[in-house]
Amino acid sequence: MVSDFDAIRPYNDDEIPGVVNELLHDRLMNAQLKALLPWLPKWLRNGVIRLAFIGVHSTLDFQLRFMKPIVKYILRKCSNGATFEHSKITAGEERYTFMSNHRDIVLDSAILDYLLYKNKFPTTCEIAIGDNLLIYPWIEKVVKLNKAFTVRRGLGSKDLLKSSMLMSQYIHYAVNEKHENIWIAQREGRAKDSNDVTQESVLKMLAMGAEGTPVEQLRELYIVPLTISYEYDPCDYLKATEFQLKRDDPAYKKSKADDEKNMREGIWGFKGGIHYEAAPCINTWLDELKDLPRNEFFTEVAHRIDKQIHAGYKLFPGNYVAADLLQGSQEYVSFYTEKQKTQFLNYLQQRLNKIEIENKDNAFLRERMLTMYANPVFNKQKALNS
Repeated sequence: MVSDFDAIRPYNDDEIPGVVNELLHDRLMNAQLKALLPWLPKWLRNGVIRLAFIGVHSTLDFQLRFMKPIVKYILRKCSNGATFEHSKITAGEERYTFMSNHRDIVLDSAILDYLLYKNKFPTTCEIAIGDNLLIYPWIEKVVKLNKAFTVRRGLGSKDLLKSSMLMSQYIHYAVNEKHENIWIAQREGRAKDSNDVTQESVLKMLAMGAEGTPVEQLRELYIVPLTISYEYDPCDYLKATEFQLKRDDPAYKKSKADDEKNMREGIWGFKGGIHYEAAPCINTWLDELKDLPRNEFFTEVAHRIDKQIHAGYKLFPGNYVAADLLQGSQEYVSFYTEKQKTQFLNYLQQRLNKIEIENKDNAFLRERMLTMYANPVFNKQKALNS
């Protein structure tokens, strides 16, 4: 029943006026706003916020009023712009489940929303967010205004299965009844070496919320493999640092402060060029796999999605430089100039200089960073040649 989704879904349109009023009177949120705008008196601060919410009658209105300007500012300040290749899908009435590689915790879906709007798609995306991030009630209200549905974390196996089933049922409902797009990463967590591989468990979770065969279950979601390419990864030196810390101490785990630093760097660090590329919907080939046993079916779907994501990479000169340096070859020398090679080497050294840890292993860290930038080259070449 639809009411089963009340605990996890974004707000309905008729709930928004009440939620906005609650936010305006939330003590903790007002404290955050005071810290951001200390020069504004409280009465004026509240007046500005009330004015900003005029005309916000839906979650899409909220995204366009608040999130679109923020994303535009980030793209202008922290990148050379974002492009979107979407000719293989339509911007009509059909809704999609965009399954992408995972580059940034916050921006993957936020930039996609902006690009969908800019390219005249009818709506943006609903996204899943872990309840561990909803520290205060006002944060939960804001993310639910931003078309997010919540995922319960830290559950035992029995409760995890129930939670996964509920989330899957909700995603099917959102696509087919609410006519919303969904964004979901191909795996849990980012691939720190940029070797983007789809987890079969994600596909199985998506399937479990519908009746029928695995083909019928996935066909309902109109899954579109989506490739996200960055010229520069703002978190590259942080990922390299984590590689060494885990190598030196297998029990190492990031702290909350580390997570916050990754999030901050991911948003505000320079990214160079950004490109999103949508492959054809997997419904175009799903029926070819209908006779496979269940486990083989999900293995093959994951493999084909990987191939489509890898084929969609936009490669920059630095990717090719990294591939040649890693292999000690000149296989890709025609894809960059000496000037571009020098620029990338200078960039690489600047990033390595930012790493401050005990027993710093420069050779290991350099190899890890080169691998991050080279893997898209190797994976794209393999996808196009197979």
